[in-house]
Amino acid sequence: MRMPLWQTSATHSRALTLTPWLLTLTSLMSLTSLSQAINFNAIPNPNLDLSQLGRVGIAGDFNGISYYQYEGQTEQPFSSNGSEQLLTRLPNGVFLSLLEADASIQTMCVFRDQVILGGNFTSLGGKRSIGVASYNLNTSELTSLAGLSGQVNSLLCDESAGKVYIGGSFRAADSTNAITWLASENWTSLPFAGFNGPVTSIAKAPSGHIIFGGSFTGLGNTSTPTESEGQVINLSTATIEADQGTSADGFSDPKNIVCKTGGVDGAGNTWLLQDNTPGAWRASFNFGFEPSRLRLWNTHQDGRGTRTWRFTAQPLNGILNFTYIDPATGRNSSCTSECPLSDDPSVEFQDFYFVNILGMNAFRIDVSAWYGNGGGLNGIELFSNDMFAYAINDFNEPSCANTTTVSEATTTGPWTVTTSGQSNSQYLSARLSKPVASDAATVVFHPDIRQSGDYIVKLYTPGCQQDGTCSNRGQIVMSGTLTSGSTNDTIPTRIFYQTNDFDKYDQFYIGPIDASSRSFRPSITMTPIPGQVDSIPGDDFVMVAQRVGFELMNSTGGLNGLFEYDPDQDTVNTTDFNNSAFIKLGTSFANNSAVTSLITSNDRTYIGGNFTSDNVRNIAAIGNDGQTAPLDGGLNGEVLSMYLDGDQLFVGGQFNNTQDGSTSGLANVAVYDNTSNKWTALGAGVDGTVRTLVPLTLNLSGSSEDVMALTGDFTQLLAFGDNQAVETRGFAVWVKSQSNWLQNLDTPVPLLNGRLSTFLLDVQGNGPLYAGSMSTQTLRANGAVTMGETLDNFPIKIQQSSEVSSSSTSGLSKRASLANSTKTISGVVTGAFYERDGRNVTILGGHFIANASNGSSIYNLAFINGSNSDTVTGLGTEISEDSVFLAVAIQDNNVFAGGRVNGTAGGSTVHGVLSYNLVSGSYNTQPPALDGDDVVVSSINVRPNTGDVFVGGSFNTAGSLPCPSVCVFSTSTNQWNRPGFDLDGDVFCMMWSSDSTLLAGGNLTVNDTTTYLASYDASGSKWTSFSGAETLPGPVTAFTAANSGVSQIWAAGNQSDGAAFLMKYDGSSWVSSGITFGQSTIISSLQIFTITEPHDSSSIVDSNQVLMMTGSINIPGYGTASSAIFNGTTVQPYALTSNTNSTTSSISKIFVQNQNFFTSSSSGLAVGFVVLIGLAISLVLMLLIVVAGLALDRYRKKRDGYVPAPTSMFDRGSGIQRIPPHELLDSLSKGRPGAPHV
Repeated sequence: MRMPLWQTSATHSRALTLTPWLLTLTSLMSLTSLSQAINFNAIPNPNLDLSQLGRVGIAGDFNGISYYQYEGQTEQPFSSNGSEQLLTRLPNGVFLSLLEADASIQTMCVFRDQVILGGNFTSLGGKRSIGVASYNLNTSELTSLAGLSGQVNSLLCDESAGKVYIGGSFRAADSTNAITWLASENWTSLPFAGFNGPVTSIAKAPSGHIIFGGSFTGLGNTSTPTESEGQVINLSTATIEADQGTSADGFSDPKNIVCKTGGVDGAGNTWLLQDNTPGAWRASFNFGFEPSRLRLWNTHQDGRGTRTWRFTAQPLNGILNFTYIDPATGRNSSCTSECPLSDDPSVEFQDFYFVNILGMNAFRIDVSAWYGNGGGLNGIELFSNDMFAYAINDFNEPSCANTTTVSEATTTGPWTVTTSGQSNSQYLSARLSKPVASDAATVVFHPDIRQSGDYIVKLYTPGCQQDGTCSNRGQIVMSGTLTSGSTNDTIPTRIFYQTNDFDKYDQFYIGPIDASSRSFRPSITMTPIPGQVDSIPGDDFVMVAQRVGFELMNSTGGLNGLFEYDPDQDTVNTTDFNNSAFIKLGTSFANNSAVTSLITSNDRTYIGGNFTSDNVRNIAAIGNDGQTAPLDGGLNGEVLSMYLDGDQLFVGGQFNNTQDGSTSGLANVAVYDNTSNKWTALGAGVDGTVRTLVPLTLNLSGSSEDVMALTGDFTQLLAFGDNQAVETRGFAVWVKSQSNWLQNLDTPVPLLNGRLSTFLLDVQGNGPLYAGSMSTQTLRANGAVTMGETLDNFPIKIQQSSEVSSSSTSGLSKRASLANSTKTISGVVTGAFYERDGRNVTILGGHFIANASNGSSIYNLAFINGSNSDTVTGLGTEISEDSVFLAVAIQDNNVFAGGRVNGTAGGSTVHGVLSYNLVSGSYNTQPPALDGDDVVVSSINVRPNTGDVFVGGSFNTAGSLPCPSVCVFSTSTNQWNRPGFDLDGDVFCMMWSSDSTLLAGGNLTVNDTTTYLASYDASGSKWTSFSGAETLPGPVTAFTAANSGVSQIWAAGNQSDGAAFLMKYDGSSWVSSGITFGQSTIISSLQIFTITEPHDSSSIVDSNQVLMMTGSINIPGYGTASSAIFNGTTVQPYALTSNTNSTTSSISKIFVQNQNFFTSSSSGLAVGFVVLIGLAISLVLMLLIVVAGLALDRYRKKRDGYVPAPTSMFDRGSGIQRIPPHELLDSLSKGRPGAPHV
């Protein structure tokens, strides 16, 4: 029988008001009251001025995106290593972690203003907490409820009784699997001391009785084998020493008495003390154990022997009590510090039973009195009630044990012994390379099962903190063959996480095991889960193996998975079992049944699990009248989770129909209507097991909607109606009002991804609480969104990045080489807006698949025609689907798109860059193909006021022209030209700082000298290293203008050690930003934004500006953000993203319609109008100056007596005749007269 991984409880969600600029979920205000103990701090408005930019888009590798609105909001992916958190929800609907656990939180309830948490964890908030703890929402104080060892599956907080009922697979006080925690803060056993099998659910029936459900068959502690104390503790591999031992040859070695059960005296068989001297025999072990019986053989060598002794356990350093049968009288006796040992030769050995079963890893036997001349022993054996098979064979039963099938283990792989640290024993560790192979390491455990029966099998796992492997631990698979039928039936495989901080055990099988024999050996096999590349943070995978334990269940306890307890009764009388409708129902179940879920209403208790009887199948209800309702005949498979919503009972599990086959399509999830007594499907269900159901409330299309979240082992939402099958990763949301899955809705919806294991309804006015691990964002979007006061989708359906290519890994690269970086890119990388002559087209490029308007698939470059009803088109099949577009640029009516691009267009080879006409929607005549070792185009820039297209990247030639790194395509001549002969290397980014100056960043050489930033003078066709570029610590991967004149720039990149840098050129030198980015930071783009409200002044960022960074920014003290703003003193997240596959998400760039980044809406007229007005004023002033000059000239002439010169030809002639020539010439010899006086 397979036990559930998660258990269930109940919840809802909450909201607060938001500042107006943020994405607002106003309808969430209707959910609950404002937070009292849990305070949400809103983030101040960043005040970006987008008014002059036209349309704004965000491109990246993500499936969901949010503005950063509240403290605590992150883009951390959901945990893939089994750890979970206590969660609440922010006012924008995003899940917020309150408390971290190292494993699952499976159940919660509220008790005396405390949230009681139960699960399979060993630590909460970094504090050691085994299985159960309490959390104070007002103070955030965590209290571990110490004293329990194991796993808690179910809690019931009974405020009126002042106690918490706790069920699971554990030991606490003198109880197993069920106990109570009182308001007085102490453990109190129930009258029946628990159950002999695990409890998975507890509920309070309308009668006030407490109902327990699980996999038990009787009350009380787990029974022991009929051959009690049968497992021998291995002394042969212990370190054996003695104090005051004899020096006599053959009698001095204390190991003489180990594995010697014949009782024969003599050299090599007997250990003796010095004459008439007390002494001690000591043993220390590399594993811990809990002995139940000690067997001693006394010596009679030469009349010697031990008369009295005592047993001291280490490290407790305590003298233990024993009971024994006195061989002289036959009576039961007890002893402590002077336990007697008979000298009667007819007494072969004596057994001493430990009064208290305590753990130890060493002990000593002190001999205080003796017979004859001194003490000694002939043999010693130690037994335990526990049945273990250890991975290290030295800890298993010795070969001299009285059995032919001693417990043992066989291993394959690179196993090494690891010291025990805080663990019970040493254990094996295997360090394996990723991706992990399923057969890279194995351990097969062979237990010594001496009695056939029903057993509980537990896997013990050492904590990862003690050996420092928490970042390397992952998942393992347990399988086995435990019965010897004709087919040697195997048990269902189970997957377990080994990421626990402290030691834990997991119960992974309950059922029959056949006794070991010469022809059959039960076996349990441990292997790693294959792959685990993304789920393990460390460089490699560490797998550990310690031991497997076996507990025999009592098969005659009169119960079968259900028990009804009356808390008003001080004792439990088994003769009253027939008076309980619950116990009677349980006893009607077939063997090996289990109850996994209990839900109560005012008049019914619903019971779900894995059981069958003549009348019910896997689900039933018992009314207040004690009558059983089969719920339309029940279901044909196991029920694991239930949630009651009014008259509708939501059920999840592993089934596909009702028991009678009348309602098909119930694929693992269904709804039962109490009124009509009918089952209905949720769509067509899912393709795998549903383990938990959690109710949520979401804001959809401006209204609050009740939805149901499913978590389990499914990978697909099955197709139904007009809805195609949808891939998922074990999480889905059913929208009741739409009768559809959230993933199918074609409206703006949030992104929810991860798992939810349990929940609580309104908690002390703080709204609901959840447990699980969730990655959520306010908008579900794949790779591209529009940016404004709110985020919104472009009118295009882009598939999730995980569906694009199994060979393309999400995430950015540090661009050590352009060729390598493009191989790991997915999503939308770049974009542009084209508007001209009434045409409006949005261009998106990257590595993605989108749906065209005609139903076909688009690969990597898409066009959204806003002037034609948002028609979506793309390139033809001539361009390789493996292409990656990194850059686009618009020149006239053409778009040039480049990257790692291959294919043909119009019969021409395309390599690196292509040209496409946006008016005709067809290819242009293509530029001759680029060539090189691995051609990648990273940047395309059109020279201002020309038709020249500058292309930068990693290539050597353009057509037949040698043209490395940067080449110019002339659209007028349709040919390539080389811009200078001085540049080589990889170009990562380019930007025009003026009409004639181009900047290029990357890993470059200019005149064979390395530089990370170069400048090109188009007027002189000359490359030079940018001023001060030698001070840059690494290649520049992104830059932007820091002022309108581009005399200052910001630049970012990565140093040789991988650390990111951000620097500013202030016009004369490079200045550090002062930011120390966290590990793995990638800055893919930079952009200055004007803001509407000034921030505090800074020497490197103007008070009316902020610097936007995009990529994957690891902000110190915060974590990773896909975009962040820097005001010169502080870095603050701006937009957060998530991917559904738990890989790193990112934003590659923000692209705009208008490049007016240095103009604010609050500064009056736009720059163009200001320039025109300035020109007009200049012309007027010039005209006034000219007019004034003419007036002054006329006045001067009049003052000097000038008269107008004659213009008539006749006057000219007559004048010459009247003035004699000698007078005219005579005047030239005279000086110029002075100014006349008036």
